[in-house]
Amino acid sequence: MLYTRTEDVYQTPFEKAQIANEAKPDYFISFHRNSSPDANQYAGAEVLVYDKSGIKYEMAQNILGALGEAGFDELGVKERPGLVVLRRTKMPAILVEAGFLNTEGDNEIFDNNFNMIVDGIANAILGTLDMETVEEEPMYYRVQVGAFRSRENADKLLYELLDQDYPAFLLHDNGLYRVQVGAFMQLGNAIAMEQKLRNAGYTTLITT
Repeated sequence: MLYTRTEDVYQTPFEKAQIANEAKPDYFISFHRNSSPDANQYAGAEVLVYDKSGIKYEMAQNILGALGEAGFDELGVKERPGLVVLRRTKMPAILVEAGFLNTEGDNEIFDNNFNMIVDGIANAILGTLDMETVEEEPMYYRVQVGAFRSRENADKLLYELLDQDYPAFLLHDNGLYRVQVGAFMQLGNAIAMEQKLRNAGYTTLITT
């Protein structure tokens, strides 16, 4: 997992694409809030792709559905081949527009349902990868940091990791809430993440 930025600094779309291409991740996902010429002119969420094909299109549809469940109007998955971050990246790329910044209703949804939005997007991505695993049989490695019968305890660890910018998510399986980090195609990347978490004081294991 690599962020193109973790602070409020401007990067050009070309810089974002360049960072991604040099890092060679499995996927590129860009998060945005939309805008319009006039306040409250439009409302809703949309997900943009270079074209409607492959796993990126499936992932975009699943993310849009998650945003709809969080309360946004679903404006659709749309092709935008002219966008630099979709055209210049060398891996499957998606741009998420989580509502309009200058629409009061969208801002209310974003503020009140933020955790639902974050969890929904993460689960949509991971769910798409699980489907791809079944269809094409690649192996994805994840770092598990905790397993709890109490959702409250699991949420506490989840938010602690998210506050430190770890790509953490929550899975509910066989009565347990499992807090995991990342979904890596390369075992070495999972091992590096596990070591980082252990250095931070967490007890971990690698799972698939």
